[in-house]
This record gives sequence, structure tokens and C-alpha cells, in this order.
Amino acid sequence: MTDEAVVESIIERIERGNFWDFHGGIHPPQQKFLTQDKPIRQLTLPKQLVIPIQQNIGQAGEILVTVGQQVLKGQPLTKAVNPMAVPIHAPTSGKVTSIKRAVIAHPSGLSELCIFLLPDGEDRWRERELCADHQLLSKTTIIEKIANAGIAGMGGAGFPTHIKANTKRAVNYLIINAVECEPYITADDLLMTEHSASILEGIDILDHLLEPAFILIGIEDNKPQAIKVLQQACKGNERIKICILPTKYPTGGEKQLIMALTGQEVPAGVLPNSLGIVMQNVATCFAIAEAVIHDKPLIKRVVTVTGQALTKPQNVWCLLGTEVDFLLNQCGYQKPTKQHIIMGGPMMGFSLPNTQVPIVKISNCILAPSDTEIAKEQKEIECIRCGQCADVCPSQLLPQELQWSAKAKDHHQLEKLNLFDCIECGACAYVCPSHIPLVHYYRIAKA
Repeated sequence: MTDEAVVESIIERIERGNFWDFHGGIHPPQQKFLTQDKPIRQLTLPKQLVIPIQQNIGQAGEILVTVGQQVLKGQPLTKAVNPMAVPIHAPTSGKVTSIKRAVIAHPSGLSELCIFLLPDGEDRWRERELCADHQLLSKTTIIEKIANAGIAGMGGAGFPTHIKANTKRAVNYLIINAVECEPYITADDLLMTEHSASILEGIDILDHLLEPAFILIGIEDNKPQAIKVLQQACKGNERIKICILPTKYPTGGEKQLIMALTGQEVPAGVLPNSLGIVMQNVATCFAIAEAVIHDKPLIKRVVTVTGQALTKPQNVWCLLGTEVDFLLNQCGYQKPTKQHIIMGGPMMGFSLPNTQVPIVKISNCILAPSDTEIAKEQKEIECIRCGQCADVCPSQLLPQELQWSAKAKDHHQLEKLNLFDCIECGACAYVCPSHIPLVHYYRIAKA
């Protein structure tokens, strides 16, 4: 069967709503009701912004500003010095008060170099050049605009977007990841509901760059309003397929979504573009439209601030560099007996050492659970070799063997067991009757 015939047969199956399934997965309580019916809220300016100079996979840029300097909103604070670096920008106008190390949004709790910005309250933009029709721009110019805007994958990976958008291979499928499968998080759901036009503009720009045969928007069936809005927005474009998938965690993982939509398994160590597939998150599509059409760099994002320790859980437009403490106060944080703030969702997120940690490009959720939401501390006991972790692993790994090798610091065996295929979804730890924090072992081993 030719490649064209394979693509057509896959599309026929998609049009019938007959999707593939991936190995494993779980069905944890969704808890999205806390924020999914509330409009995205605009916040006041924080008193201080702490902006890490590296917010993507790859390398940090070169710092362009000095202490005491006044900057304008959207002004570059760093410049990229190689293709795997993306710049950061001033989220508002103000004064650079210091450049020093501070605790960043990372499971390690380590400090990295950050730029401290004192907003002046004027929110003055640098000069911008608007683009009425991106079709008039060359592909090279569009790629430059995306790179200069500092866009990195906003679904969590933080891979520089201009590299994925500049593949030279033939693309069969541009997959737009609108799944947002982790419990509690509704940032992408609300973004689609309120800003579908801008997301479609971003998809149109990617379509212009990549020229895919088909565009597949993967979304779970627990987002009825977003589905309705997208279907209406895409009406008349036969190359865009809205793919409504059954709710299952972690369908939003890159390899898992590719399997669900195309039936293709991405081998270990192989990038999806070698299979003719490019994937982008819906929030990344929105950022692309903002950059190319409105000349706005990536300086804010939608963040779900949720959990039953909040009196006003909601989605907010959050400037990058905003400290978590500010968000908690804006959403009515009622400190429980045991404070436990998580950046990210309950499955893939990590506990914060303090609430001065800043929001970065890949931060989609702050979870503030109440005492009743926090599981009682369970002492880790020895593995009983039940095999449940292997049953639910979406990457078809051997979690218990990985854990043994991680404890033994047997790096050679960890490589043989494909440790880096682990997407840290937490499904294994979720079902473990021995209460072993498996993902923690994997993260340490990877580091």
C-alpha cells in the first residue's frame, strides 16, 4: 500500500470515529469542575516579576539588559545564541532591579539565573509591526518571527517551536494536541472556548509552513463546549479533522496521541517528524498567531489555579515571571493544616519548595489542595511484584525493573530499559499498592 493510500485509510477511519488505543493508561478522578465553567480572568500587575533566563529545553540566551535599566513591554531581555535557545522578554514595562540566582520551576528545587523586574504600572509596549496577512510573508520570515518571539512548546516539553515548525520532511499529519488529559487542568479548554479564532490563525500559519496532507485536532470528549466551538470554527475546511477521543490518561502524551490518531508507534529514539508527523499544543498555536500577526512575544499564558484550598479557583492570564504566591492570593488561598503547593497537575506536577517560584512558559497549573485532597502519607514498602505498574505504563516499559536499576544507580541497565522513553505520567505510582514513588526515582536517575 502506498503512503498516500495509508493516509487515506487512516482518515477514513478517523471520519468514522474509530480510533486506536494505546497500551495501559488509567482513569483518575477528573476534578475539572472546579474551573472549567469560569471565564479566563485578567489579573492586576504583580509588584515584582522573577524571570528565569532559561525556560525551554536547550540552552539559555545571552543577557541583553543590566541592573537599573528601564525596559518596555515585549522588549527582549536575552538573545538566542544558537538554534536550541529562545529569548525571553519583558512581560511589562519597568526597571531591572537585579540579576541573580533564584529558585525556579523545576522538581529539583535548584536555583538558576533570573532577571528581577519591578513593574512601573504603565505597561508600555515597545514598537510593534502588525501583519494583516501572513500569507504575504516568506516562510523564512515567519520562522524568524516565531524564534524571535521566544515560543517554546507550551504543552510541557518546552521544545523550541521554530525548530519543529521548520522541518524539511514531507508532513502527512499536523497534529494539534488539545487533549489536556491531566486532572484539574482546564487552561487549554478555556483557551479554546474563548480564543478559537486565534488558535485557528496559528494552525493556519503552521499549515502554511509545513503544508501537511491533513490537520488532526485531538481532543477528549470531556470538553463539550470547546469541541462545539472548534467544530464551528473549522467548518468548511475538509483538511482539518476534529478527533473526539474517549477520556483516558495520558492520551495527551505525544506518542500516545500519535498512536490514538494514526495507529503508528513512534520507536524509541525516533522523532515523530521522521514518520511525517508534527505535533503542536493549542496554546502554542495561540502564541504563534500572537507573534506572527500581532508581533507579541510569549510573555503571558493561561494558568489553571485550582484546588479546594482556594475560595476562587479559576483560569487566569498570567504574566511570565509572576510568583506563585501572587496567584494564590488572587484566588483566595486558605492555608490548610499542611501546605502543599504543586506546579502542574496531580499526576505530572511537582511540589514547590516555596511560593516565590515564578511561572514560566511551560507552567499550565498551580494546584493548592485542601487537607482532604492530600492523600494520607503512606510508608513506602518493598515491591510485591504485582505487575500493575507495567499493565498501566503507556510507554510499555518495565517500571519495577527501572526502579530497581535506579536505586542501584545502574545507568547502563537503565539505558537498556529505555528510561528516557518514560514520560513521567505517574500512572505507575498511581496504581502501586506498595506506595512506591516510582516517578521520583526515574527523575533522579535521568538527572
